[in-house]
Amino acid sequence: MGSRRTCAVLLLTASLALAGCGAGGSDSGDEARSAAKPAAQEERDGAAGSGYAADEAAGQPAEGRAPAKPAAAPQAHVIRTATLEVEVENATKALAAARTTALAAGGHVENETTERIDDTHVTSHVVLRVPQERYDSVLTELAGVGKLLARKADAKDVTDQVVDVESRIATQRASVARVRELMERATKLADVVTLEGQLSSRQADLESLLAQQAALKDRTSMATITLTLSERERPESGKDDDPGFLDALGGGWDALTATLRWTAVVIGAVAPFAAVAAVLYAVWRWLVRPRLPRRPVPATAAAPRAVED
Repeated sequence: MGSRRTCAVLLLTASLALAGCGAGGSDSGDEARSAAKPAAQEERDGAAGSGYAADEAAGQPAEGRAPAKPAAAPQAHVIRTATLEVEVENATKALAAARTTALAAGGHVENETTERIDDTHVTSHVVLRVPQERYDSVLTELAGVGKLLARKADAKDVTDQVVDVESRIATQRASVARVRELMERATKLADVVTLEGQLSSRQADLESLLAQQAALKDRTSMATITLTLSERERPESGKDDDPGFLDALGGGWDALTATLRWTAVVIGAVAPFAAVAAVLYAVWRWLVRPRLPRRPVPATAAAPRAVED
């Protein structure tokens, strides 16, 4: 009886021990799986990240991200010039209107020349500078002030030249800065003199490039318009038509004034001689003649008088 109890206790203890080992092995396996899961997740995330990096490197946008923007094209630099020849009724008024148009557009008058030809008509020549963005509108407005005789427009792209000058300026500035640094470190007089010569030469080149840049900026930001205004030649009055009363009256008046003018000229020319002749006559008449002896009366002339008596 006692041996049976002992066996039962031993079997129960062994069962409990086996159950505890199984539970511990299961918990250990779960913990191992739980620890391995984040590692696998991280590996997948890393693989996904590598894939995104590969897609981005290949230029393919990933889901949820905007595609990369293309690089902006360089700004174009164009020199615009135009020449206009316009026939107008009044060149002076048309010139004032053109000047006002240029000033209203933000430009200015660069050069102006006005002359009268053969006392019949006036011609004006003016050079206007206007901003590039107002070039077309100003050109159209100037062409409409009268009868357009000729028009010529030109556009020259100097973008490559502008970019080249800017690049050379940057290089030259860096060169000048390097020479200045060397001058600060130089200790020998000969080195200082040599570096000063190099600095002067490079600064002169830099100033020349800056002048080119300023000229290009002015020519590309402001367009040049050369405008020529000419009046219609007025035909001579009455050249092709028959003369009328007013024409005859005007011609008679012109003839009268011309006659009076020439008469005055003749009188003015003869007046000195007439004055001298009048003085001589007066002297002879009142001074010389009374002193002259009177001539005797002839006898033949006295006889008829006695007969009549």
